[in-house]
Amino acid sequence: MTGARGPLDCPLLIVTVFIAGIGGSFHYGFHISVLNSPSNYIQELVNQTCEQRYGLVLEPWQLSLIWSFIVSIFCIGGLIGSLSAGHLVGAYGRKRCLIFNNAASITGALLMLLSKPAMSFEMIMIARLLCGFNAGISLTAHTMYVLECSPKKLRGMVGVSVATFVSMGKFFGQLLGISELLGTPDRWPWLLGFSGFTGLLQLVTLPFLPESPRFLLLDRADRLGCQAAARRLWSSKVDHASEMEEMQAEHAALRGVRIHSVKELFLERSVRWQLTAIFVTFTTLQLCGINAVYLYSFEVFTAAGIPSHQLRYAALGTGLCEVSTSVACVLVIESTGRRNLLFRGYMGMAATLALLTLTLYLQGHIFWMPYCSMVLIFLYIFLFSTGPAGVTVSLPGEFFTQSFKSPAFTVGTTINWAGLFIIGMVFPLIVTNLEYFCFLIFFVFCFFSGLFVWYRVPETKNHTVLEITAAFNQMGRKQDPIKEAKLDGVQYNKTTKL
Repeated sequence: MTGARGPLDCPLLIVTVFIAGIGGSFHYGFHISVLNSPSNYIQELVNQTCEQRYGLVLEPWQLSLIWSFIVSIFCIGGLIGSLSAGHLVGAYGRKRCLIFNNAASITGALLMLLSKPAMSFEMIMIARLLCGFNAGISLTAHTMYVLECSPKKLRGMVGVSVATFVSMGKFFGQLLGISELLGTPDRWPWLLGFSGFTGLLQLVTLPFLPESPRFLLLDRADRLGCQAAARRLWSSKVDHASEMEEMQAEHAALRGVRIHSVKELFLERSVRWQLTAIFVTFTTLQLCGINAVYLYSFEVFTAAGIPSHQLRYAALGTGLCEVSTSVACVLVIESTGRRNLLFRGYMGMAATLALLTLTLYLQGHIFWMPYCSMVLIFLYIFLFSTGPAGVTVSLPGEFFTQSFKSPAFTVGTTINWAGLFIIGMVFPLIVTNLEYFCFLIFFVFCFFSGLFVWYRVPETKNHTVLEITAAFNQMGRKQDPIKEAKLDGVQYNKTTKL
């Protein structure tokens, strides 16, 4: 028996992916990019608040310090949210966790809308903390929910949709921030509060969708609820008996096994390669150089002859490139495979960074070199979106069984938020001292991560979690680890201490 042949066989699953995404990882991407446009207006509000309230005119370094805190407090909220998410999704369920999480998003949006009338930049700080908390929980809850709602043959496509909504969030933050829309002195609070509308949309629609079938069976032992949710999500026209059999096999293997903690995840030797893979991929996601590429894109576009007042539209072009290539990744991931996309992405990005360093060095000597740099920037964004950005975020859900899944997502998202915070603090110093040679640092991360994926990460396409977990345990052997995992499935249950 086979499962769904394509997403059109599961119309409610498509709706579920959209509703979960628009109030999930969309917020993460949106709040990363949304402050670029209204930065001058917010700093003006900070100056006016201090002058009216305290009679104090801020020094430039004082204003810069407050602005840096407004930007970075989002990462602090995200880190708190990611550390809390593993417990919350296990205790309350994936769907209910997403529903409750909208309270933080809507409250943060209201604070941002009222910050200008109230003449209080502190309200923006609190709002950014709440929005970070919302995004931290969303990255885990959204990813787990949609992955567990999808049949095996659509798992890769659904997993990439998480990154697609991140890219969409970044793009909408850029698009709505232009002066023709909300990037004006009067409308910028509505720009910052836009995520409240998407949170409200999820709040009123998500209760009508089913809970994750895997959560109902494996965490709640609700077999009837699992079957009912699967019938709704996968449509009665689709034969999904094999999906149910695989879930029941995992349920039998996990019988009597509780959900593990993060500490137990680190101490469990049977999952050490999966944990190492999570460390490598999530660390490189932040240290691959994407921020440096976006930063130098403005210099490249200027050198190519684009007027300064048109640079914002060129920036929209890079954002649109990331969204479109992420959508393309959805279409090719099931035929290409996660491992191949990661390997090709890392190696292609490494080669592109090396060439980009060379073209930027020669930019002042050869008149046509800026055009080469522009092509390399778009090529790098393409490789990033169709590789690490599209695949990494869903890896904990594919590498780990249900008992380790929540702590694995906690570890992965914590690395992501910590990396984002560190890059935000250290990256300006790196660029100041190394300039475009900073790309060589990111080249090293991409190159060695590609080698690690090739030699130490098995393909997950069309394989169950039990087969993938067993394959990691057999990575040291010369035989095909997935083939051995299928042949040795019974022995797996003993060796992995389930």
